[in-house]
Amino acid sequence: MNESKCPVPRDQQPTNEFIELSNSRIFSWPKTKKSLILILIKFWVVAFVLFLVISSGSVYFRTSLLRYTLLSFFSSLSIPFLISLRLYLGWNHVFKRLTSENVEYEESGWYDGQVWEKPLVLKEKESLIASIEVKPILNNLIQIFSIISVLGLSGILIFQHNNF
Repeated sequence: MNESKCPVPRDQQPTNEFIELSNSRIFSWPKTKKSLILILIKFWVVAFVLFLVISSGSVYFRTSLLRYTLLSFFSSLSIPFLISLRLYLGWNHVFKRLTSENVEYEESGWYDGQVWEKPLVLKEKESLIASIEVKPILNNLIQIFSIISVLGLSGILIFQHNNF
């Protein structure tokens, strides 16, 4: 944005928010689908081991090893679910700011919010960034989020209908 004409503080400009999010250690994970999947699998495996250790403290673990192993397997999906949800919410916020006609900003605090209408050139530039850079990230996150949800729901169905 042209700083002489733009009243929005530098750190609240959508393009700068995108750059900051892209350079962030955690929010840069979904830039490639393969790396995000590998990271989420690592978190899931660690959570599975942790949940398995927690459930092994149960008296019933000795009588129904399969049940508590499956319970740990499906409940540990909550960790990658929450991580992917947080990543989606962050990227979706930037996407909405990039595609918005106006920029809402605060000059010195939450009590003095302002709205600035973007010029046409800036709208086109930020729309291009949103469609080329951010939209594929959101699509990847939605796919991964859906897979985790289906696995979690299938675990719920297994435990609802089978008493093993």
